[in-house]
Amino acid sequence: MRIERAASADAVAAVQPLFDHELRPEAVKRFLADPTHHLLAAYSGEAAAGFVSGVEMTHPDKGTEMFLYELAVEEASRNRGIGRALVRALADLARERGCYGMWVLTDDGNPAALRAYAAAGGEREPVAVMFSWTF
Repeated sequence: MRIERAASADAVAAVQPLFDHELRPEAVKRFLADPTHHLLAAYSGEAAAGFVSGVEMTHPDKGTEMFLYELAVEEASRNRGIGRALVRALADLARERGCYGMWVLTDDGNPAALRAYAAAGGEREPVAVMFSWTF
């Protein structure tokens, strides 16, 4: 397995089957143009086995942290350490870029994510409440 940063529209398209929805070309263009947006892809041979995306977030009194936006591993490649390796690679990138930490939200209904995040060294926080807005 190898992990590469997706730095082109073609590299993002290579992991298209792992996304929840079809790619939006304008969104891909904006994502790639922003140096604080990151997408790392894991490959088994030439086939995409997974990806993780992260966004650097900066606040005036805290500095910059990495928000792990999404992690996906294709079904046939699960339980082989790919999710853990992707999360660790994003954490390494966050450290390299000067982030003071990294965080992600998931829920108890996603045991694969819980295992991957714990195996990659994440610490479970107390129960949180999430609010969302849909526009």
